Amino acid sequence: MHLHAMTALDHNATCAPDPEAEPGAVGCDFCGIAAEGGETHEVLRTDTVIGFFPLFPAAIGHTLLIPRAHVPDIWSLEPALAGALAEASVAVAHAIRSALRPDGLSVVQSNGRSASQTVMHLHVHLVPRWEDDALPRIWPTRSAWPEHRLAAAGAAIRSRLD
Repeated sequence: MHLHAMTALDHNATCAPDPEAEPGAVGCDFCGIAAEGGETHEVLRTDTVIGFFPLFPAAIGHTLLIPRAHVPDIWSLEPALAGALAEASVAVAHAIRSALRPDGLSVVQSNGRSASQTVMHLHVHLVPRWEDDALPRIWPTRSAWPEHRLAAAGAAIRSRLD
């Protein structure tokens, strides 16, 4: 991936809302950042992905990665753009590790309001973590799903991948 700063942006080519897209495309805050940069601490800008600090970072170095094109969620993401987003995520994760020396890194990508997605433009959170930070654990300590429910869910998912 060639990670360089771009100067010329074509808003209509990279972030024009799809008239068929769900609400959020028109007036999307992240599309504004993709087009203009805005008042963000930008760390990455490529042809397809932008990385910047959110307005209220959970930790120092907390970075959001977004596609420049308006994509509301993972179910709308094309495989080629998914690859570019993954490549940028790995590159920025290495930069965070080198620059800030965290003890760990949480990578979070939520889809839909019930999963806590507040901006309906796909984004990946890279959140540096330290042993003594004040951030809560994101996973419950135990899961108690019955085996028959797990087996049925696994079979249903596998059948849709065939």
